[in-house]
Amino acid sequence: MKNNKNGLRNNSLFYLIIFLLILLATSWFVGGQGSSQVENLSSSDFVSRLKNDKVKDFSLQPSNGVYKVSGTFKKAETKKNNVPAGSFFSRQSGNIRASKRFTATVLPNNDSLKEINQAAQKTKTKMNTREESQNGMWLNIALTVIPFLFFAFLLYSMMSRTGQGGGTGNIMSFGKSQTKPIDPKKNKVRFSDVAGAEEEKQELVEVVDFLKDSRKYSALGARIPSGVLLEGPPGTGKTLLARAVAGEAKVPFYSISGSDFVEMFVGVGASRVRDLFTSAKKNAPAIIFIDEIDAIGRQRGNGKTGGGNDEREQTLNQLLVEMDGFTGKEGLIVIAATNRSDVLDPALLRPGRFDRKVLVGQPDVKGREAILRVHAKNKPLADDVDLKVIAQQTPGFVGADLENVLNEAALVAAERDKTKIDAADIDEAEDRVIAGPAKKDRVISDKERNMVAYHEAGHALIGVVLSDSRTVRKVTIIPRGRAGGYAIMLPKDDQNLLTKKDLMEQVAGLMGGRTAEEIIFGSQSSGASNDFEQATQIARAMVTEYGMTKRLGMVQLEKGGAPVGAYGQANYSPETATAIDEEIRKILDEGHQTAVDIIQGHREQHKAIAQALLKYETLDEKQILSLYNTGKLPEANTEEFPSEKEAATFEETKEVVKKRDAAKQKHEQQTDSDEDHNTLTPGDDDSDHDFEE
Repeated sequence: MKNNKNGLRNNSLFYLIIFLLILLATSWFVGGQGSSQVENLSSSDFVSRLKNDKVKDFSLQPSNGVYKVSGTFKKAETKKNNVPAGSFFSRQSGNIRASKRFTATVLPNNDSLKEINQAAQKTKTKMNTREESQNGMWLNIALTVIPFLFFAFLLYSMMSRTGQGGGTGNIMSFGKSQTKPIDPKKNKVRFSDVAGAEEEKQELVEVVDFLKDSRKYSALGARIPSGVLLEGPPGTGKTLLARAVAGEAKVPFYSISGSDFVEMFVGVGASRVRDLFTSAKKNAPAIIFIDEIDAIGRQRGNGKTGGGNDEREQTLNQLLVEMDGFTGKEGLIVIAATNRSDVLDPALLRPGRFDRKVLVGQPDVKGREAILRVHAKNKPLADDVDLKVIAQQTPGFVGADLENVLNEAALVAAERDKTKIDAADIDEAEDRVIAGPAKKDRVISDKERNMVAYHEAGHALIGVVLSDSRTVRKVTIIPRGRAGGYAIMLPKDDQNLLTKKDLMEQVAGLMGGRTAEEIIFGSQSSGASNDFEQATQIARAMVTEYGMTKRLGMVQLEKGGAPVGAYGQANYSPETATAIDEEIRKILDEGHQTAVDIIQGHREQHKAIAQALLKYETLDEKQILSLYNTGKLPEANTEEFPSEKEAATFEETKEVVKKRDAAKQKHEQQTDSDEDHNTLTPGDDDSDHDFEE
């Protein structure tokens, strides 16, 4: 209830309603209630009633250059009420009102005053005179100033909430950082909660040690990194890793996004940077985490001309100053995250600012299994769920993807009224994440179904034949999303480098669907459009980025699909563009010819896979290999790698670092000892030389 009241008082509409109610109440008292008792007369009406002896007494008072007359009648007079009956301002039950008091205004000339004086003496009416009152002047001032003050207060209240997070009541609060530190007692994230990033955690062990006890580093004259840049694709756990560092060190954790610094007002971003570092220094040791730092840390001078990016550059300049150590920030470490370190300003990456760069990449197969174990802790899994197999089936998946797979599996199991998540739910969840929900109610003709089956069987067959780098994990003809069917072809192992042979195999695999349609049905369908899109992207990258053609050579002409040049403009000639198109066409034609040769040479296997798809709709890797080789169901698969235990804790990670350093030091000492042992004296060298001759 208290929060609701505070919310009402903090609402500008509340003050506006109060102001309107005050105006209505004033009008009611002055215009409604007062008009039923006081009648306003003209100057001639007042003189006429005075001469007719209807006035009991009256008084004259100078006011703003005229005389205000107020008095009472000997008898109350009735008058037609101009206010409609039943209106808000009417206080009468009918349209007739009785007035015993009156007011009038008289011009300050001698003739009028003489006439009023003579009439009062003749009728023996009591007349009083008063000095000019100062209340009228103050009333006019009040009526002018009070509304202005009210609207100024209303504007002040609105401006005080324009700051981030609703403001704090200060009209300049938008220049203050609204980031509040996370209490170390409430930060429950530890190293054991971060799986699949064991080497990254090892890089951050000394940062945690420094925050816990900086004296042993200071005693040796060591300077801990002022900033740590976490670089990696989205969803790899950069924020979680920063929280784990703060949780292990038990220090305050300031988390803010790069875009939170920039506002429409010039100078706000720089002010927020100053305020953030000032607040963090007061609570040192502490960690400042800036997510998506590329929002403010982009290289200067690449924006619009005419000062279009002045605000962002001022914010970056202030950040550079704060991180440079001029004001002393012992115990304060800045951790930033980005997936675009290539666009950051070089001044931000130099030693003394972000000294250490930690690449948080995609987890390998053991890392994926460890991540799955972390996210499966609160999910009941059936006995047929093997996290090792799921890790094998999801190369390229990051932590966020794996968490999404398990969450989708839990939703699927709940929809099916199950108490545990089984392998079928996991399989459906993977398909949902990759291709979208299934559309089993879609009506498909037999002809289209046959074409889709042979199309997907073409992908599967080429994937089995050209299986050096990629394998077929699953093939289905169940429609999902916009696809009538799909084949999941994933790398056999975790790959960081791709050879020209690997890429050509991928292009040939993508061409398998259209090739099967041409060979079996003698026609072409629109279902291969996405295959062509992916194949063209691979071929373009081979030509323009990887330098894998003899005609164009080892030249990078594009990056990420965009031309390499100023402001996205191509820096190559039209002739080069024509050559690029011809080389792309050549690669696609070679992939198509490879697919033709494979399908023509394996017609029986192709038919067997297609017929199995028509019967069972979905085939996994083991079933496809069995159909290709023996036509029988596969045997149980053997383990391909040892399972990884739970994610390592901080103590375990620290122990691994110590062992690694000790082993490295021992190896260096052994190497030095061998070199000293093999060092010969000049005399020995001569004798050996003579002996060899």
